[in-house]
Formats: sequence, C-alpha cells, structure tokens
Amino acid sequence: MRPIALILLLALGGCSVRKYAIKQVGGALANSSDTFASDNDPELARAAVPFSLKLLEALLEQTPKDSNLLLAATTGFTQYAYAFVQIDADEAEDRGDRAAANALRERATKLFLRGRDYGMRGLELKHAAFASALKANPKTAVEALSARDVPFMYWTAVSWAGALAASRDMFMLPQIPQFESLLERALALDEAYDHGALHTVMISFEMGSPTRRGDKAARAKQHFERAIELSKGHQASPYVVYAESVLIPAKNQTEFEAMLKKALAVDVNAEPPSRLRNLIMQRRARWLLGRADRLFPKN
Repeated sequence: MRPIALILLLALGGCSVRKYAIKQVGGALANSSDTFASDNDPELARAAVPFSLKLLEALLEQTPKDSNLLLAATTGFTQYAYAFVQIDADEAEDRGDRAAANALRERATKLFLRGRDYGMRGLELKHAAFASALKANPKTAVEALSARDVPFMYWTAVSWAGALAASRDMFMLPQIPQFESLLERALALDEAYDHGALHTVMISFEMGSPTRRGDKAARAKQHFERAIELSKGHQASPYVVYAESVLIPAKNQTEFEAMLKKALAVDVNAEPPSRLRNLIMQRRARWLLGRADRLFPKN
C-alpha cells in the first residue's frame, strides 16, 4: 500500500478500515528493512529512511504494542543515527567544522536515544518493568531474557552505546553496566546473531568501556576473529571496527591500512541483505585511510 493511501485511510472514520490499513501497512513497513538493507545507493537511503521512520512512529501511536513495529523502529533509528548522522559528524570535525560536528552529534544522540527507548518498549512487552529492573540490578535483570529477545537486546544496547559515544556525556557513564549486561547476555544466548554482529560491537566496547579490565586488546582480537568467522568474511564492519578501535591506539599503521584494505575488498554483492551496510562501512574505511598520516604522525 502506498503512503498516500495510508494517510487517506487513517483519515476515515470507520474503525475497521483504520485497523485494516494500520495492520496492512504496519506489516509492510516492519518488513521493509530488507529493501533498504539491500540497496546499492546510500544517498537514496539517506533521503528515504526519515519518512519511513516517521510513518513507523505514526503507526506505533495507533498500535503501541506491536513488537514488529517496535523492532523496526529501534533498528531504523539506530542505523540512521550512525550511518547518516554520526559519520557525518566525524567527517565535519575532521574538516575543522566544530559547530556542524557538535550539532550533528547532538542530533545523533537524540536519534540513538529514540532507538533505545523503542527497544526498551519492545523488551517490556514480554518482561514487565524490565527498564526498572535493569537499572536496579543489570546482571540479574537480563537473566530473565531468552534467545527470542536477542534482536531487541542487541539494538537497544547498540543505540544506548551510540548515544553515549555521540554525546560524550560523562553523566551517562553510570548507565554503561545496563547496556553492557544486555550485550553480554545476548552474546551468551546467540553469538551468531546477524553474522556475528555482537562480536563486532564487542571489539569497540572492549577497547572503549571503562568497565573492562585486563588485556582489552587480546579480547578485542578474539571478538574480531570470531566475527570474521561467523560472517565468513562477507562483512566490512569487523575490519573497520578493529582498525579504528584497536590498531589506532596500538599505533600500528601497517596493519591498520591492511585491515581497511580488506574491508574495501569485501564484495558488497556477495550478501545482498548486507549491501547497504557494507557500502557505508567501506565509505568509513576510505575516510580512515585518507587520515592515516594524521592518525599516525611521523615524529
């Protein structure tokens, strides 16, 4: 059903017609992520996604307990915040445009938090008062979650961590144990979720979180190797995240450049459902390669 048709149907007074329209379009929207994910034009997705996100929110006002719509919302807002706002902020700062970078980071933070809130609503559909329990005792609260909750756990945690990274807000640091527990529980329940995406996230989390102790780089490498194994080398993300999170701090330019070249060598057509993600991460890889001289200054 076309969006204009939905708008017309929602304007009608008949309750049954409204419910039918919401159910039909809601189902289509909840399943539309594959269409965006396989697109080969990131700029087209950048322009199209906001309308879909707002339409999702309009439908959620009518059906606030629709699990599929809630998952689509948390996924959509989180991905959009990173791919089309956070990355733009980093590039703006690199150009020396601090005002633009700060404005973009503020926007990214709000989008990430919106994604987190939808994810938490999704978790609370089956686990009443989960947000309060998670805040009170994170490690105990997540024990109630099962493998079927992993998609919500993953996207809630990623959006939460994204908000912290984008905002650079020290007041959010006490919240780390909450999304850390979500990540660890999800990893224990289904480490292979989304081609090993949990292991990819853990690369940066191990290196960046103040809660992690011991040999962070060694654990990050283990997560990297497992992410590559689970993704069969068809995902650019592990290479880019490892290069940025581990090899820059290690001041290893040679391996840094080799890792990013592996990301660029990933065939974006080998896994069509990951095409858009791979194109975006390859853009990140090219940007990082272009900054190598500044990231690894010669003394």
